[in-house]
Amino acid sequence: MADEEMKAQVSTDPPPPPPPTAEEKSDDSKAVVVVEIGCGDGLFSIDWLDNPPAEEKSVPKSIDRDIALAQVETDKKLSMIKAWEESEKAKAENKSQKKLSTITSWENSKKADYEAELKKIEEKLENKKAEYAEKMKNKIAMIHKAAEEQRAAVEAKRGEELLKAEEAAAKYRATGQTPKQGCSCFSS
Repeated sequence: MADEEMKAQVSTDPPPPPPPTAEEKSDDSKAVVVVEIGCGDGLFSIDWLDNPPAEEKSVPKSIDRDIALAQVETDKKLSMIKAWEESEKAKAENKSQKKLSTITSWENSKKADYEAELKKIEEKLENKKAEYAEKMKNKIAMIHKAAEEQRAAVEAKRGEELLKAEEAAAKYRATGQTPKQGCSCFSS
């Protein structure tokens, strides 16, 4: 039961106050300076006090400062290298995009040229087809005209032969003679 009271007492204690922010810090003679240094993948935090801890008293302040300055210099170099790398990557990307754009415009230009040539050829073929169809229609019309002329000639000759036969029949009637039947192979 005593354990439960202690647990209840521990859990009801208010949490410790958070560390003061930069704005809340008073102007103490022993101010804390926090420096965050980025190195590669992680960040390191170094706290300097006007009076460093006992184990750090053996290292002079100038060495700590030199180490921090070297770290800052290294970080500066790394950030410059990273900026240069990003710049080079952007240049490479822009260059490739420009080349791809040039290739696409060249392709579209060539496609348009060949499509225009294809249209011209199709037009020529359509014109030739129309001319050939017109020629064929003209030939058909000429054949029809020739056939009509031959029919008219046959009709005219038939009419003449009928007239000739009627005249011969009238002559035979008038004379009373009968027509001579010759060999059918010699009759025309």
